[in-house]
Parts: sequence; structure tokens; C-alpha cells
Amino acid sequence: MSGAFDTYLHEVLIRGQAEARAESSATIEAHHLLLAMAAPEDTGARTILAAAGLDQAGVRAALRREFEHSLAAAGVSAAAFDLRSTPDPERRPQMGASVKLALERLASTHRKKDLRPIHVLLGVLQAEVGTVPRALALAGVDRAALAERARELL
Repeated sequence: MSGAFDTYLHEVLIRGQAEARAESSATIEAHHLLLAMAAPEDTGARTILAAAGLDQAGVRAALRREFEHSLAAAGVSAAAFDLRSTPDPERRPQMGASVKLALERLASTHRKKDLRPIHVLLGVLQAEVGTVPRALALAGVDRAALAERARELL
């Protein structure tokens, strides 16, 4: 199964890179992987996310809410600025800290030959701090319950 996992991980990272590029980010972060896993392709991760209302539109809405909430905490109103980004097709975002940590969580808890695609979702959901946990909390999604559904699918 390792070859299938490697292929899946590569595809998720490529889609995550496209998500990062679309928002002009220099790095691929865990929220980009979450968007990639919520893509229309039929995967176990997509099924689990969609059941929680987190299809791509739902994930984007949760991330937008988290961004606006974070700005408001700093005393800034998102409505006061035009915050649209212009994608740079030449930019090649690199893996950011939150993706590296998610992958480290996989490597430290599972042997490579035992990894399945759903483990990528678990690696992202197990983060205690960061954009993804804040976005899911603001969206009213129980991250622990979502992770438990993922484990059940294994």
C-alpha cells in the first residue's frame, strides 16, 4: 500500500500547492491540504469532510471566517480593505511548517507501509493550534469527532 499512499500524498501536495499559489502564498500549509482533500475526487477524506459540511466551499467559508476573526482580534476589519490576491503562476510554494508537522505526526505514529490516504487527514486534524483548528472551531466542527470518524474508516 505504500506506493498507493505515496501517489495519494503526492497528489494532495500538488493540489495543496495549487491552492497556495491561488492565494499567492509562499508556503503550502495544512489548510491548503484540507482544501485539496475536500476536492471533488471521491476519497475517504472527502467523504468524512463532506459529512461534516466541509466540502470545498465549506472549507473555504470556514477559512474565510477564521481569517476575518484573526484580523478582528488585531483590531482590523476585513471589509475595510481589498484583500484579494493575484495568483502568480511562476510561484512554487514550498512546504510550510504546518504541513511538515502534519507529516511528522504521520511518521512518528505509523510505519510507512501501514499508511493509508486517510492518515493525511488525521495528520492535519491532530494539530492542536493553527489555522485549521481555529477554522474548524469557528465553523462549529468537532475536530476530535472528525478525527474519530477518520480512524473508524481505517
